[in-house]
Amino acid sequence: MTASILWSLVLAIHLLGMTAWVGGMIYAVFILRPSLGLLDATQRASVHLQTLARFFRVVWHTMPAVLVTGWLMILHEGGFAAIPWQVNAMQLLGLAMAALFARIYFGPYQKARRAIRPQPALFDSIRSLVTINIGLGVLTILSAAMARGL
Repeated sequence: MTASILWSLVLAIHLLGMTAWVGGMIYAVFILRPSLGLLDATQRASVHLQTLARFFRVVWHTMPAVLVTGWLMILHEGGFAAIPWQVNAMQLLGLAMAALFARIYFGPYQKARRAIRPQPALFDSIRSLVTINIGLGVLTILSAAMARGL
């Protein structure tokens, strides 16, 4: 019984992390970004940078938690050879999301952070890459749904 509670907690951490990560990206692209158009350019850049800083801090904590809890569940189920292909697809997509996040963080986000007046093109670059990551996140969720009950 105690083991079942532990694995339920591991799954909950995994799901909460993915929810925060994918949901945060959806919020940033489809809600925040259009709303920033109401501000002048200086305010828009400031709010955008502050929001990204907070969100990226969350992702730096949730991303490793999601990966580690996923691997723990895989090991609990008998290892990488014992899991269905959908779980392997989920793992591959999760690693791709993590790599793309690192590309965003260390690339255009750092340039925007260091700029005296960040240009809109930097934020457009971030938005484009985040949109790709949303697609990967949705595919990851679909992989999880396809693996359900296996």
